This record gives sequence, C-alpha cells and structure tokens, in this order.
Amino acid sequence: MSISTSPRARSAAPALGYLAGIRTVFGLEIRQRIRNRGWYIMLGIWFVVVAAVVGLAALSVGEDGFGAGQVMFELVIAFVLFFGMLIAPALSANSITGDRANGTLAILQNTLLTPGQLLWGKWLASWVASLGFLVVTIPLIGWAMTYGDVYLPAAPVLLGMLAVELGIVCAIGVGVSALANRTLFAVMVTYLLVALLGLGTLIAYGLSMQLVKTDVNVSNQVWPGTYMNGDFSGDWDENNYTCESWTYVQETFATERITWLLAANPFVVVADAAPRSPAPEDSSMFAEAGPMGAISEGVRYSQAGPEFQIPCLNGVKNTALPPTPAPLWPLGLGIQVLLAGGIVAAGRNRLRTPAGKLAAGTRIA
Repeated sequence: MSISTSPRARSAAPALGYLAGIRTVFGLEIRQRIRNRGWYIMLGIWFVVVAAVVGLAALSVGEDGFGAGQVMFELVIAFVLFFGMLIAPALSANSITGDRANGTLAILQNTLLTPGQLLWGKWLASWVASLGFLVVTIPLIGWAMTYGDVYLPAAPVLLGMLAVELGIVCAIGVGVSALANRTLFAVMVTYLLVALLGLGTLIAYGLSMQLVKTDVNVSNQVWPGTYMNGDFSGDWDENNYTCESWTYVQETFATERITWLLAANPFVVVADAAPRSPAPEDSSMFAEAGPMGAISEGVRYSQAGPEFQIPCLNGVKNTALPPTPAPLWPLGLGIQVLLAGGIVAAGRNRLRTPAGKLAAGTRIA
C-alpha cells in the first residue's frame, strides 16, 4: 500500500496574510491605548496648553495684526512638533518591551505572526496615537485660518511633514523597544536619539563655527542725509547707501560650509520643506511671520554665507544676489529614515525565533 505524496494529498500549512497580520497587531495595540484613561487626560492637558499659548499669541498680535494667522498657525505646528518629540518616544518605546516584561511577547511570537508584522503593527498603532495630539489641535488651526493671512500652499506641506516626523520618531522607538530588554532603558535610548537629532545637530553646528572662521575686509555704510542729535534727516532707504573707502578687518564665519549639519534636525526638515510665500506687496500678507518661517529663513541665511550677508565688502557696495540654495530637507529626511530603518531592521532580527542565546534575566513567558 503506497502513500500518495502529491501536493493535493499534503495538508496545507496554515497561513496568515501579511496585511491581515499587521491589522491584527494594530487592532490589539490601538484598543489597549483607547481603553487607557491616561491617554485622554494627556490629550486634554495638551489641548489646554497649546490653546493658551496660541491665545496669548493672538492677544499680543491683535486681531488686525500683521500676519496674526500665520504666526498662530506656525506656533501650533512648532508646539505639536516639539511636544511630539517628547511624547512619541513614550508611546512607542514600551510597545515591545512592555510585552516582554508582561510575558506576552512569547505568546505572540508563537502564533503565525512574523517579526515584521509585529513591528509594523506596533509602529502603526504608536504613530496613530501620536497623531491624536495633532488632531486635537485642528480647532486651533481652524482659528488661525479665519484670519485669512495664512499662506495656504505651505499649510498641507507643514502638516504632512509634521506627521512624517512623528512617524519616524515612533519607528525609532519601536525599533529600540525590540532591541532592549527593559522598558526604562528603551525609553531612555529613544529620548537620547531624538535629542541627538534635535539638540545634537544644533550643538554640532555651534561648535563647528570655530572651524570655519575667516577674516574679510569690510567698510561702513553711508546713507544720504544728515545726523543731528542722534536723529536722521533725509529720505530713508535701506538700499540707498554708499560705502566708505577705508576698510577694516572683521572676523566672520563661513557658515555655508557647515549648514549641512542642521539637515537632520526635525524642525529644519519641516520648515525647509514648506514652500515660502512671495515677498508681500502690502500688509495683507506677511511672509515668514511665524517660528517655522524664521527657521527656514535662518537656514537660507546660513547657506548663503558671509559673502552675501555683508553690505560693504572690500570697500564696495555688495550687490551680489545669493544663489538659490539646494533644499536641506531631502538630506535630513534621508538621514532620519536610514537611522530609523537601521534600528527597525536590527529589532526585526532580534524578534526572530528561535532566539538562541538570551541575556540573563530575560523573561520568556
């Protein structure tokens, strides 16, 4: 009696679709977060804080202020990004270490779920949870829009890049959570990596200033008119000036050589990606009114370097126009994606079973 070994006779191994597995993990995670009362308390406190800041900004600018809506809108973006960098690590860095500590990770690994499905599902849940802090600020964004001076082409770009940055931070947190054995250690490492992108880039830029010192010959500007008792009399035009013939040496910094160090900063990525409004012809539109516009303008100024910043260079009026610099945000976003992708890939390998040798004190179930 022979036993058939044809494919029809073999029992098919159970399988779970890849997207179905991700949806399963996402559903489990998001339901746990929704049932957590503390998350709603955090959302409420967050809304009150941001509303207070935006309200104070509206009072200081005034309803008929110059660019009031743009200031309020960019303040919301800046605050969501700043506090998102603080909240997203806490929402993501305990996603896998928490299961490991509770002894439920081994149960999930013993199902048909793959390490990739676990990571994708937990990342998506933490990202959606962090986007909740952006969603609750929609009334404030709508309030800013009522002023009518928000540069609309930049608004969806700022919101989209803000969501991308929150997703990258959550990916870093989930990857570190898969690598670490302790929740506290995972949260601390995630915060350190986020601080490296935020504060670390600024510190590196500031310290590198000493490496790009340079001396230039400059002279003083002279405007047509007279000064009497400290008051200027004449037709004032900031561009209608001449330069004194004698020059003196001034120390400056060739910032165009080190501006790339700021590329991976989340605030620079978001601000630099947004299109800039054209120069206003009147007070009805105010270009670069808010903090994100100021960051974008500062980066452009740094990219130009001192050659295009000094009005009187070598005793001659400097009429050279700065070249249009290449945007920094693609480089910065690429660095962030590589960092997050490398950590997630390492975390995926860490979740493979059989695990082999485990660290002492690691809980299995």
